[in-house]
Amino acid sequence: MHDLLLMGWGFFVPGVSPVWYLLPLVAGLFAMAMQSRVQSTFRRWSQTATRSGLTGADVAELLLRSRGIADVKVEAIDGMLTDHYDPRTKTLRLSTAVHGSRSIAALGVAAHETGHALQHADAYAWLGFRSKMVPVVSIGSKLWMYLLPIGLLLAYMGGGGAIGQMVLLVAAIGLAAVVLFSLVTLPVEIDASRRAVQLLGNTGVLVGEELVGARAVLGAAAWTYVASAAVAIAELLKVLAILAGSRSRNRN
Repeated sequence: MHDLLLMGWGFFVPGVSPVWYLLPLVAGLFAMAMQSRVQSTFRRWSQTATRSGLTGADVAELLLRSRGIADVKVEAIDGMLTDHYDPRTKTLRLSTAVHGSRSIAALGVAAHETGHALQHADAYAWLGFRSKMVPVVSIGSKLWMYLLPIGLLLAYMGGGGAIGQMVLLVAAIGLAAVVLFSLVTLPVEIDASRRAVQLLGNTGVLVGEELVGARAVLGAAAWTYVASAAVAIAELLKVLAILAGSRSRNRN
């Protein structure tokens, strides 16, 4: 019963090396550090206004027009760093800290999200693949979160080993979908940032030190996606280790 209680909290499963629990912890700390870094970098460069005097919304509209794109809407959305592009409705949503701001950080983020709109217009393969994965990942993320504790209970209780292993396997498959989505997201985000810096420089919206600041903001943001992928991979390895431990335990 003591082991079962610990399993429910996910701290320990008999026969599974603590290393597999340490990996998600390390990855989680890395993710927290990267999130803190992007927030501090954004705050730093959000205090410096650009020479152009354009707002984030202005830049998004300008960059879209520079590519002859007229069917993408630009609108404000509440929240901090909630900026995103929705390819389903062709809507570029900028957070309140970006939409009306004239800072270097705001223009960098606005250009990055515009980069996603340009990817969509160019039929960028990785963006299309990621968009198609969204429904699958939505199901997969729910599967692994709900089925993992159920699988643990069944796999380590008398008489439920085989069923528990099947549940754990389905949970692992759901988590594998999340891992794949995280990995596909990396080239999409990196390419959007590359497009953003290139557009900002080519159009003269940002120059010199301003471009350096925009690169710093976007570079910090890119590391949060790397950290997210690392967390998902570490969790998948842990679930696979638990599944292997359950099978080994039932063979003995």
